[in-house]
Amino acid sequence: MYHEPVLKEEVIQYLLNDKNGIYLDGTLGGGGHSEIILNNLTKAGILIGLDMDNDAQKFATKRLNKWTDQLVIAKKNFRDFELVLQEKGIPKLNGILLDLGVSSYQIDTPEKGFSFSQDGALDMRMDETGGTAAVDLINTAPLSELIRIFREYGEERHASRIARVIVAERQSNPVNTTFGLTKLIHRVSAPQHRVKTLARIFQALRIAVNDELQNLRTCLQKSTGYLRQGGRIVVISYHSLEDRIVKNFFRNESSKCECPPEFPICICNKMDTLKILTKRPVTASDAEINLNARSRSAKLRAAEFIL
Repeated sequence: MYHEPVLKEEVIQYLLNDKNGIYLDGTLGGGGHSEIILNNLTKAGILIGLDMDNDAQKFATKRLNKWTDQLVIAKKNFRDFELVLQEKGIPKLNGILLDLGVSSYQIDTPEKGFSFSQDGALDMRMDETGGTAAVDLINTAPLSELIRIFREYGEERHASRIARVIVAERQSNPVNTTFGLTKLIHRVSAPQHRVKTLARIFQALRIAVNDELQNLRTCLQKSTGYLRQGGRIVVISYHSLEDRIVKNFFRNESSKCECPPEFPICICNKMDTLKILTKRPVTASDAEINLNARSRSAKLRAAEFIL
């Protein structure tokens, strides 16, 4: 089952500035946020929902079937949203929403390989029909690459130790399942830190398999070219790597001069394109966390296009 969408009221507060507008939900999932957005649009409003997961598309299509005339669902990574806009003849958007979390359905489906608490194929692809699965990465990547992935994407301080035990094991026994990988990590992780270590390693592999951080950077860089004046971009992140990318992008696009401080006058002529709407990330209330534990780590940042 797909999870309850997080920060529902806050998404509407920061995203919707025109109830007749055109909005993009770049991470459709089970359609939870899309349903809330559509409920707040007039019949003139349009929502475009993107997702690479076939199961998510099917579920969301059924969930949102009463808005068929106002809804476009496409199998696209959110980094390529402009291709859908071009296909549909839509020049500009009133808002973009990205909820970067993995859905409960994906985590709870063993064959997708996202969870270390369930045994299944070591896949982790958002689009199961293409790309490199985690099993291939684990069994073929050089030691140095595994160390980089665990250290950079998982911020795991024992990255080298974990990578070495994987490389030693795979020489005689390929690591093909989530539990197979989990057992190897158990060998070299302290019991009191084991769950966090597993979470970091599985997060790192998922990010690497799906190129998640670069997808986010690409989408953000394109976003200002497709927002109407006053259009909003809202991003919900769940770990520091994503949040840092969003924070830095908003900060850079909301500042004018990029000249070194020793320059007496500005010569770069940079224009700010965004106004930050959230000085600090918006987080879930205690009441929401009590109802939806997944919201505990969610951080929402929002900005408005001002050119």
